[in-house]
Amino acid sequence: MRDSSHKPESATEFPPEKRLKAPNTQLVDAGIATIPDMETLRKCVAYENAHQNRTQILKQLEWRAAELRDEQE
Repeated sequence: MRDSSHKPESATEFPPEKRLKAPNTQLVDAGIATIPDMETLRKCVAYENAHQNRTQILKQLEWRAAELRDEQE
């Protein structure tokens, strides 16, 4: 289980707009795959809903949420 008091650097270096507003799909995919925690994931979902609302990106975020939940168990 991860120590939730420690924020990974990637959470602050790569905010939702950098993760999801990349110039190509491979970078967006990598941005989603490297989401380190549920807080960052929620911010990404909120950003996507407010700005782009792309169904496929939201689906990928849903899959990443499931992976994070599995990692916590």
